[in-house]
Amino acid sequence: MLKNLQNHINKNLAFLNESKILIAISGGIDSVVLTHLCHQLKLNVALAHCNFHLRGEESNGDEQSVKKFADSLGLEVFVQNFDTENYAKTNKQSIQIAARELRYNWFEDLANQLEFDYILTAHHADDNLETFLINFTRGTGLEGLTGIPEVNTIFVRPLLPFSSEAIEYYAKANNIAWRDDSSNASTKYVRNKLRHNLIPILKEINPSLLQSFQTTLSNLKDAKDLVKDSLDHLLSKAIVSQDDDKTVFKISEFKSLRNPKAYLFEIFKEYGFTEWNDVLNLLDAESGKQVFSATHRLIKNREHLLLSEINNEKEKSILISKEEKQVGTPFGTLFFDEADAIFGKRSEVIYVDADTLEYPLTLRKWEDGDFFHPLGMSGKKKISKYLKDEKLSLLDKEHVSVLCSNNTIVWVVNRRADNRFKVTENTKNILKITLQ
Repeated sequence: MLKNLQNHINKNLAFLNESKILIAISGGIDSVVLTHLCHQLKLNVALAHCNFHLRGEESNGDEQSVKKFADSLGLEVFVQNFDTENYAKTNKQSIQIAARELRYNWFEDLANQLEFDYILTAHHADDNLETFLINFTRGTGLEGLTGIPEVNTIFVRPLLPFSSEAIEYYAKANNIAWRDDSSNASTKYVRNKLRHNLIPILKEINPSLLQSFQTTLSNLKDAKDLVKDSLDHLLSKAIVSQDDDKTVFKISEFKSLRNPKAYLFEIFKEYGFTEWNDVLNLLDAESGKQVFSATHRLIKNREHLLLSEINNEKEKSILISKEEKQVGTPFGTLFFDEADAIFGKRSEVIYVDADTLEYPLTLRKWEDGDFFHPLGMSGKKKISKYLKDEKLSLLDKEHVSVLCSNNTIVWVVNRRADNRFKVTENTKNILKITLQ
C-alpha cells in the first residue's frame, strides 16, 4: 500500500511532497494508517486531534493514544477540547453537525495561524461509497453522485482510492495499534446502517463492488464535466450583466432549451432554491413575480430573470446638517458645494435654490405614498408611478432613495430633481449636489 500511495501522490497530488501538512487524526485505524504512511513517505506533517468529550473516558483514551502515537513517530500534535453537547444545544444542531462544524473550523484556524498548506483527512473508498448511497437515498443531483472530492480547497483525501480492507491489512502487517470508536458499531446513524447492513450484501452480490463503484464514479465525473461545459456555454449567452447587487439573465436563452428546468436547477441550486416548478414557471410569469430561497430571490422582469441576495437589514435614514460638505451613503458620496451658475444636465448632479432648503436634510428610501413635482413638468407625480414609467425593475425600485427637506422631496437621487427647489432668476444662492 505504501508504494501505491506514493505512486498516487506523485501522479495526482505531487504538491503534497513540497507542502507543510496537517493530518486530522482521531486515533481510529484510518487516520492512524494515513499518518504512518505519510511519515514513511517523509512528508512534512503534524497532527491535529479533536476531543469532543462525547464518550466519557473513551474520548480521553483516544486523546492519550494519539499523543503516544505522535510521540513514537516524533511528530508534533495539536489537541483541542470541545463542549460539543453545549455547542449543539446553543446552535440548535445535531451532535454530528456540531462536531463536524467545530472540527473543520478549528482545522482551518490552525492551518491559517501556523501556515499549514493542506489538511489531510483519512476518507477512503468505502467512505466514498457510503456517501454516494446516503446522497442517493435522500435524492440529489449529479453533484451528489460524484463522491467525496479528493481536493477541496485546503482539504485533501489521499486515501480515497484505497479500501478499508487494504487499510486494515497495512495496519496489521506493520503492527500499528489503533482505537475502535464504540459508536461505529451502532446502527443508530444512517452511515452505520449502510456500513453494517447494506454494503455487505452489495459486496456479496458483487465482490468487486468498490472497483465497479470507482468506474461508475469516473463515468459520472466525466458526465459532470460535460454538464459544466454546457452550463458555461449557456451562461456566456444568458448573463446580460452582473454586479454586486444582482445578476441579470436573458429568459429567451432558457426557453430555447429542450429541458430548461434541468439548467435552472444546475445554475440556481447553490442559492438555496428548492421549488423548481415555481422557478420554471417564472419564465412565463407576469413581470414582478418572485420566487424566494432562504438567502436569495429570483424576479421576473419583462424579458429577464434577476437574481439577488435578500437583505433583511432596513437602511436607516441619514440626517444632513447645513455644515456638512460631503456625506457617505450606501450607494456613493453626496457632495454639497456652492455654485455660481448651472452647468449642463446630468442625473447625478442637481442645482437647487439654497434658500428654499430647511435643515437638517433627510436621505431615506422612498415609500408608498411619496410624491414629488418632477423638474420640467407641471403638477405632482407619485414616486411609484414615476419609477414605473421609467421602467425600473422591482429590484431597482427598491434601491431608489430620496433627499428631503422638511419631509418634502428635493431629489429622487440620481434620477430627477423636484421643481419646487429649482434655481430661478430670483435665486441668490445656488447649491450644487453631486452623487459620486
